[in-house]
Amino acid sequence: MTTTQFDLVLLGEPLVEVSTTEAFRHGVGAVLGVSGDVVNAGAAAAAAGASVALIARVSDDELGDAVCRRIRELGIDDTYIRRVPGQQGVYFLHIDPEGNRQFSYARAGSVGSQLDVADLPEKVIEQAGAVLGGGIAVALSPTVARTMLHVAQRSGRFVYDPNFRPRLTTAEQARDFLQGIAPYCEVIVPSAPTEIELLLGTGDPATAAASLMGWGARSAVVTQGSQGSSIFTHEGTFHQPVIPALAVIDQTGAGDVFAGTLTARLALGDDLRQAAALAAAAASLSVGGRGGTGLIAPLAEIRRHRERVAT
Repeated sequence: MTTTQFDLVLLGEPLVEVSTTEAFRHGVGAVLGVSGDVVNAGAAAAAAGASVALIARVSDDELGDAVCRRIRELGIDDTYIRRVPGQQGVYFLHIDPEGNRQFSYARAGSVGSQLDVADLPEKVIEQAGAVLGGGIAVALSPTVARTMLHVAQRSGRFVYDPNFRPRLTTAEQARDFLQGIAPYCEVIVPSAPTEIELLLGTGDPATAAASLMGWGARSAVVTQGSQGSSIFTHEGTFHQPVIPALAVIDQTGAGDVFAGTLTARLALGDDLRQAAALAAAAASLSVGGRGGTGLIAPLAEIRRHRERVAT
C-alpha cells in the first residue's frame, strides 16, 4: 500500500458527544455531535492549513458511521481509522449559561481504548510533518499508552498535550508517563495553574517548563487562560498575550484547538512563537461555538483575530 505524507497525524479516540444546556435529568433535550480531543485538534489543524490524518478505532455500527462522516466533513482523512465491533466511546456534556461544563464519560472498554501498535500504518508516522498525541488517550488503557510512546519514538516532530483528566487516571500515573515521553517531544503543551500543579508540583509556568525540559523535552508552551501563554525554549522565554474572545458560549475543546493549531503551523514551517500566536487566536474564537467543533475558524479569520491584538 502506498503511504501518503501528511502534515499532521493524530492518534486517539473520537467520541460521540451528547450535550445539553440543562442539568442532567430524564427528559432533557440534547444535541448529538462528534467530538473528543483528537477530533477537535484535528479539525483545528485542518482549518489552519494542514493535511491531517487520524489513526483510531471506531465502532462498525451506525454510531461509527456518524463519527467517520463528521471526521471527513471536518477535513480529516479517515483512511487509517479501523472499523471494529464493539462499543463506541460516548460522553455527556452539560453546558451552563456561563460556559462552564460538566462531563460524564461512557468509554470504559470502548473500541477506541483498544488501539494498539498493530493499528499503526506502515511509515505514516515517520513521514508525517508532525504528530500530536495527548494524555486523554494514554489514560484509556496500557495498550494505547504503549502505542503513544512507540509513535513518539518514531516521529520526527512529536507534540504532546498532557490534558490530564482525574476521572480517567491518577496524577502519579500521568506524571510517570509524561516523564517517560518527554525526551521524544518537540513541544509539550500543559496548562496552568491546575494541571501543572497536579502533574509537576508547581503553579509557576517557568518552573514547570524547567522540569519538562530537564526531562528532555525540547520546548514547552504553557497555556495560562486569561493570562495568555508562555513559550519556553533553550534560546529564551517569550510571552503570548491573551487574545480576548469575541463571545463565550462553550469552552469545550479550546485547549485541543490550541494544540492542533500549534502543531499544524509548526509542521507548515512557522516558528514556535508564530505558531503559538495563531493557536491562541484559534482557541479564542473556538469558545464562541457550542461543542468541541462548534466553531472552528478558517485560517484567514484566525489571522484577522490575531491582528486585533497585535495592532
